[in-house]
Amino acid sequence: MPCTLVRLAGCPLRCRYCDAEHALSPRAGKPWALDALVAEVQRRKRPLVLVTGGEPLAQRACIPLLQALVALQGPIVQLETSGAYPIAEVPEAVRIVLDIKTPDSGEAARNRWENLAHIKPKDEIKFVLCSRRDFDWMLATIAKHRLDALSAPILVSPAWGELSPGELAEWVLRARAPVRLQLQMHKILWPEGEEDRA
Repeated sequence: MPCTLVRLAGCPLRCRYCDAEHALSPRAGKPWALDALVAEVQRRKRPLVLVTGGEPLAQRACIPLLQALVALQGPIVQLETSGAYPIAEVPEAVRIVLDIKTPDSGEAARNRWENLAHIKPKDEIKFVLCSRRDFDWMLATIAKHRLDALSAPILVSPAWGELSPGELAEWVLRARAPVRLQLQMHKILWPEGEEDRA
């Protein structure tokens, strides 16, 4: 689905597979006024807007931004978050992609399990995996927290350059894991790197 990506700068996490290192510093990118940013999203007329980071919920203006995007009553509004910050204040209309950090990410201690109580059926739970150890941990986590009973899709992605998508697909099939394989389409379509594709 065509998407307008709004990447907020600044992230206190240091996931080993981070593919947005250019957004780790809060001083990365350029400042935008809220009204101007919302107007730019509206101008692009895409059916989806994804707010990501960095870690978007680490920014004070994230919730007001989400509220303003929802008020457009046009595009689907999605928030991708590491789950290291509370999601309780995220507007009900926003679709949350909650990224549960695995042991090999180096940030598993940052998972806020209380966030699971706020997951809605239209949200998604995501695991980025680096290894078989991560895969086994994911299966145990799904069982322990009964994630497949939440009615929200569970996505699994191979960490780019660390785990073969084909190998991960084989593990999913053999384990009959209740997950959907997700690949980073932008890296397949534009291997030379992200740029503004207005």
